[in-house]
Amino acid sequence: MCTRRRRGGSRGEDDGAVRNGGLTRRWRCGVRRRALRRTASSCIERRETDGCGHRPGIPWESDMRKMTAVSGSWRAVMAVALTGCGAGGSGAVAGPAPTPVPTPTPTPTATASPAADTAMTFAVTIAPGWNLGNSLEAIGSAAKPTATSQETAWGNARVTQAMLTAVAAAGFRSVRIPIAWNQYAAADDTIGAAWMARVVEVVGYARNAGLKVVINVHWDGGWQQPTYAAQAMANARLAKFWTQIATTFRDQDDTLLFAGTNEVMVTDVYSAPTPENCAVQNGFNQKFVDTVRATGGRNATRFLVVQAYNTNIDHAVSCNATMPRDPATGRMMMEVHYYDPYDFALNEKSDIWQWGATATDPARTQAWANEAYTDAQFQKMKVAFVDKGVPVLLGEYSAIAKTEYDPAGTYRTRWDRYITASAVKHGMVPMYWDNGVTANHGSGLFDRATATRAHSGVIDAIVAGAKEGAQR
Repeated sequence: MCTRRRRGGSRGEDDGAVRNGGLTRRWRCGVRRRALRRTASSCIERRETDGCGHRPGIPWESDMRKMTAVSGSWRAVMAVALTGCGAGGSGAVAGPAPTPVPTPTPTPTATASPAADTAMTFAVTIAPGWNLGNSLEAIGSAAKPTATSQETAWGNARVTQAMLTAVAAAGFRSVRIPIAWNQYAAADDTIGAAWMARVVEVVGYARNAGLKVVINVHWDGGWQQPTYAAQAMANARLAKFWTQIATTFRDQDDTLLFAGTNEVMVTDVYSAPTPENCAVQNGFNQKFVDTVRATGGRNATRFLVVQAYNTNIDHAVSCNATMPRDPATGRMMMEVHYYDPYDFALNEKSDIWQWGATATDPARTQAWANEAYTDAQFQKMKVAFVDKGVPVLLGEYSAIAKTEYDPAGTYRTRWDRYITASAVKHGMVPMYWDNGVTANHGSGLFDRATATRAHSGVIDAIVAGAKEGAQR
């Protein structure tokens, strides 16, 4: 999730935030790995070893393909898509039970989506989404290359079929799976077979549950630096990784999406990107698209997700206004993230715990990032991308629990619902960031060890928010 972590910090180190171009960007904590296991996390996600569905059987997809999901008609399509979406009580939704877990294979297959789909018509079928955060992107202490999965290194349980089935049953239609690759790769960037097989297995869990899936190359140790000095190395590694990933999944259908990178920025530099930064980061996006398309098969037309610089909305409309060249028409999406206001959404040391129009204490509220601000930010993405036929993934958003101030989680729940609804209203696909921490200061919604709901109120608010946004 999020942005870069500083190395070597100690438990309790202050987080920082920089107001960047109207969007608060942040670097967060240096809490050590072991802290996650014995306390509520003081990071929403950690990246370093010692640093800081629509369920099958509900026939709505064919109806949506008959509609044009651009600009104003987006909400009409979403309203159809979300009819019957599970949002209450037990979290169960209609549809057949998940099939047994298959034995992982290098190239799993699935029923194909009609080739006539565009990214716009497909995007409405995947909201709301959920992140399997702090799992497959976890970086452990094992020497590189390791053949042993490090997915539990940050304190989360090993991913299971039951966990992904529970996510789908709660009303989520898609899962974003952040993934680290470099620690499993040899010196020549060849990804280990055992790790690739594990990724295939987890993707299979999600597919069995009826979820659409997004996989990426996540932060991965920070080698994707958008500078001329790092450009050649990063492009070569990105191409090598994506050639292997895309080839492995080449026969999967359109309900598996590839996302090229995550929050690319110069480490700990939160000022506006320079022309050099923009050029190199846009080059990463182009290299990703070119590499995947070159692998052929279903990848020739697979839906691909490219990111804005540091996933910042304001940088998206400036640095990334021009999408990469793509031989496939209408098959790309843009991705940004949203955690504003920082002190409310992410800063566990802050006593800012109220938000929005219902806030009663100005001293406990950052009024600048209210409902109107959220709508204005998302409107920028609608005008710059959605209205031009490019759907937008809101690939991460969440607010941590602050039970010391708000035991019932009233403001957190309201923020999550509003962000979800506004995103859908503006043609974006909201994908909630779940870091697996269900205790105070975490953003986890499910107990991953037991595959049960831990915060039903927030889950139901997100699912309801997606419906609400489609009706606006």
